[in-house]
Amino acid sequence: MAETNPILVTGGAGYIGSHVVRQLGEAGYPVVVLDNLSTGFEDAVIHGELVIGDSGDRELVSRLLQQYAVDAVMHFAAHTIVPESVADPLKYYGNNTSSTRNLLSCCQQHGVKRFIFSSTAAVYGIPDNTEITEDTTVAPINPYGLSKLMSEWMLRDLAAASDLRYIALRYFNVAGSDPAGRIGQSTKNATLLVKVACEAAVGKRDHIAIFGTDYPTPDGTGVRDYIHVEDLASAHLKALDYLDGGGESQVLNVGYGHGYSVREVLDMVEQVAELKLDIREQPRRAGDPPTLIAAADRIREVLGWQPEYDDLKVIVETSLNWERKLL
Repeated sequence: MAETNPILVTGGAGYIGSHVVRQLGEAGYPVVVLDNLSTGFEDAVIHGELVIGDSGDRELVSRLLQQYAVDAVMHFAAHTIVPESVADPLKYYGNNTSSTRNLLSCCQQHGVKRFIFSSTAAVYGIPDNTEITEDTTVAPINPYGLSKLMSEWMLRDLAAASDLRYIALRYFNVAGSDPAGRIGQSTKNATLLVKVACEAAVGKRDHIAIFGTDYPTPDGTGVRDYIHVEDLASAHLKALDYLDGGGESQVLNVGYGHGYSVREVLDMVEQVAELKLDIREQPRRAGDPPTLIAAADRIREVLGWQPEYDDLKVIVETSLNWERKLL
């Protein structure tokens, strides 16, 4: 690791950002975390220095980039709840797109050369194919997906006009927590299935809903590519290594390349928790594709990324352990 200048991590007190910050710290990278703590947690930042503020605050960002001679930025700060983005689109375009534009402007001004962006499979909308490559047509169906796609486009265009190089990582369904139990997913009013099911298993929710049981899938419920947050975090460190080595800008899917159905996830939660959940079947939700699986060959080839936690039981165990700790 040749890195000497601190890496600026926006949103580093949130679920995914905090796992990346922890891995960066363990690998010996100096880190400065910028987070407004609207959805993040101060005690989740267990390495580096935490600065409380907004990634869209140009004055603050400029000061940090200059003060720490930052050459690499990892950008996680964003709102991420799809239904909320539909109800309040300007909140998402403001925080996810406009703030990213301000951040990139500061990066350009201060000569930041490497940028790693937290994107999403939501940019694909409802794809025709069940397995999604990076070349699948992007057609987001909600403001969340579109706000992230516009940020990708800004990165692409800025990289074409400057010597900035970037990696945009399109996440599939992130789940699990730090296997050592130091940090985890503490998001209030969470909507991600594994988190919600584990909350039900420890008594925080009285039931769990399945939205749609008539999809054209083996058991009628939606199938998703669930990726352990530790593996997702390690992809960011691989992306940093790749850019350090002079690699060209890339857009990469981050998933395992196979999926589990809603019923399979709930069965596993029941098995690990050794109890029966109160499961209620509901109609489909608008905009939910039947199957969403990453074609994940490119990230392995380009970054040399090798996942270590590709196991539904491990994903559920680490999630459940964290929920019990939160109690």
